[in-house]
Amino acid sequence: MAEMRLCAPCLFGLESVLKDEIDLLGYKVLAVTDGRVTFAGDFRAVARCNIFLRTAERVLIELGGFSATSFEELFQGVKALPLEDYIGPLNAFPVKGTSLKSKLHSVPDCQRIIKKAAVTRLGEIYGITRFEESDAVMQLQFIILKDKAYIYLDTTGDALYKRGYRAISGAAPLRETIAAAMVKLSRYSAGIPFYDPMCGSGTIAIEAAMKAASLAPGLGRKFAYEDWDCVPTGLAAEARAEALDLRRPLESPVVFASDLDPKAVELTRRNAVLAGVKKGVWADVKDVADFRPREERGVIVTNPPYGERLLDRDKAAEIYRVMGKTLLLPGHRCYVIAPKDIGFEAAFGRPADKKRKIYNGRITCDIYQYFKK
Repeated sequence: MAEMRLCAPCLFGLESVLKDEIDLLGYKVLAVTDGRVTFAGDFRAVARCNIFLRTAERVLIELGGFSATSFEELFQGVKALPLEDYIGPLNAFPVKGTSLKSKLHSVPDCQRIIKKAAVTRLGEIYGITRFEESDAVMQLQFIILKDKAYIYLDTTGDALYKRGYRAISGAAPLRETIAAAMVKLSRYSAGIPFYDPMCGSGTIAIEAAMKAASLAPGLGRKFAYEDWDCVPTGLAAEARAEALDLRRPLESPVVFASDLDPKAVELTRRNAVLAGVKKGVWADVKDVADFRPREERGVIVTNPPYGERLLDRDKAAEIYRVMGKTLLLPGHRCYVIAPKDIGFEAAFGRPADKKRKIYNGRITCDIYQYFKK
C-alpha cells in the first residue's frame, strides 16, 4: 500500500500527548503544529489510528498544501491535486473548513471555489459534466492558515471523541479526548487504584477503565473510510481483530468514582455499561470532603465544577480548598483541570508541580499536576 501524509487534529494543548500515541502505534511523525500532528502512513494506518487513538479528533488524508492569497490560486491549487486517486465518479464530496489569519477569509466563498475546482478536475478525468454524488461520502476539508491552504479527506466521519458510551451526559461534560489525555498524563497503570471523586457522568473514570482494559476507544463504531472503494478490503476487520486481541477484561473494580449528586453516579454506572467496563468501575455517592483512598498508593484525576460553568467563583474556590485538604495525599498523584487564572492553586493550598494549558470548549484551562512528594 502506498504511503500517504496523514493528519490527526486534536484540541490545543494535547499535541505532545497525541504525538506519543502515534509514536507508540509505530508511525513516523512528520510535524507537530498547533492543533494537529502530521505523520506518514498507509490505509492500514488509517484503520488502526481510527480504532486506537484516544486523544485525536479525527484522522485525515492530506491531499496537498499550497499558497492561496487569491481565489484563482485556491482554484488552481485544488485543481492540481490527484483527487481521482480517492474520489470516484459517483462519490459525494462535500466541502467544509476554516480560514484563519488569511486574505481568503470568507469560508462559504472558499467552499464554493474548492468544490468548483474539484468538479472541474474530476469532470475532466471521468469525462462527465454532472455528478450524481449518490455513492459513499468523501468529505473534503480545508484549513487556510496565514495564506496557505491545506486540503484533506476526512476518513473518520463523526469525531473520534464520540465513543458511543455517553448517550446521556450531565451538566458541562468533559470531552472524552481531554479525559483520555488526563489519564495518560497521570501515568496511570492498572496495578494501582484510580479515583475520580467528582465524577459527573463518568468520562474520566470510564477512559481510565478503558485504558486499564486495553479497550480501544473506536472498537464499537464505524468510520467513513469503510465505505470507500479506494480502500483495500479487510483493513477495518483486521484493525478490529487486533483491538479485540489486545483486550484485558476487567473482573473487579480498578477505578473508583464518586459524586455528591446521585443522578451523576447513576449516569456513571449506565455509561460504564455502555462502554463495556461495568465490572471495572465502582461508583457511589460521596462528597469530596469525605474522600478516603483504599490503598497507600493511587492516582486521583478529576474535573471539579468551574466558576464559569456551574457555580459562582466563591463556591468554586471553597470546593478547591476542600479538595486540597482531602486529595493531596502521600503516595498519591493528583491531576485536576480548572480554568486558568481562577486562583485554583491558592485555594487548593499548593502550587502545581507542573501545568498544561488546554481548551475545554471555550474555557481556557490548566491541567494542574501534583506528583512530587
